[in-house]
Amino acid sequence: MQSTAFLPRAVWLGAVLAALYLPGCRGDSGVDELREQQRQILAKLNTLDEKIDKMAARASALPPRPPAGPDPARAYNLPPGTSPTKGPADASITIVEFSDYQCPFCARSEPLVKEALAAYPTQARLVYKHFPLTSIHPQAMTAALAAVAAQQQGKFWEMHEKLFANQHNLAPEQIKQYAGEIGLNLAKFEADMQSDQVKAQVQEDVQLAQRVGVRGTPTIFVNGKIVQNRSLDGFKEIIDPILKDAAAAKQEGHKQGS
Repeated sequence: MQSTAFLPRAVWLGAVLAALYLPGCRGDSGVDELREQQRQILAKLNTLDEKIDKMAARASALPPRPPAGPDPARAYNLPPGTSPTKGPADASITIVEFSDYQCPFCARSEPLVKEALAAYPTQARLVYKHFPLTSIHPQAMTAALAAVAAQQQGKFWEMHEKLFANQHNLAPEQIKQYAGEIGLNLAKFEADMQSDQVKAQVQEDVQLAQRVGVRGTPTIFVNGKIVQNRSLDGFKEIIDPILKDAAAAKQEGHKQGS
């Protein structure tokens, strides 16, 4: 595709030749000089045209740009795996959140997620996934490992709350202090933070996020569809139709069975 920064050659040529033959005071001795100027201009235009063609060829050969993020029209498969959950295990609505403990926007989203769960106490559950943005949050990975290590002792959510409440204080010694405050076995906690199992769990979340196009945090899905409007109304816009369709299908099943 030609760059819009360049005019088509025919336009250039027409403009140049018109300029050369504008009425004005000119003696016959200038004809040869004008012809030489025309020749030079045409040569330059041919060179420019070749450059434009080469640029267009290079542009068409480039790989397509990756999507800007998850496709809003698509429902992604986001298996819970060993991720911590909150809410009924048999819930018909699954909220999956990819988050980063050092991200201020994630901390601000915590009340909203709790509000959504409270609005659907028997119908929705939360699955928390780690997506530490290590390029901008140097302590995010350590915090994620700490949360998973606390999960090994059944106290993920307690550590989760501590980390978000203290997200400006996530140095290793401070995290160790939080582990003691929530009653963890510190020796096991520190060993688990260094274990391959804990590191692998965080890495699995990161790889899943990358596969579905997650680029930032928080990124939240409801039954595999990304929540674009991060508000309670945004959750309801996705959840209510799902529940309505499920209720209609259940009613239809009862009719057919009777």
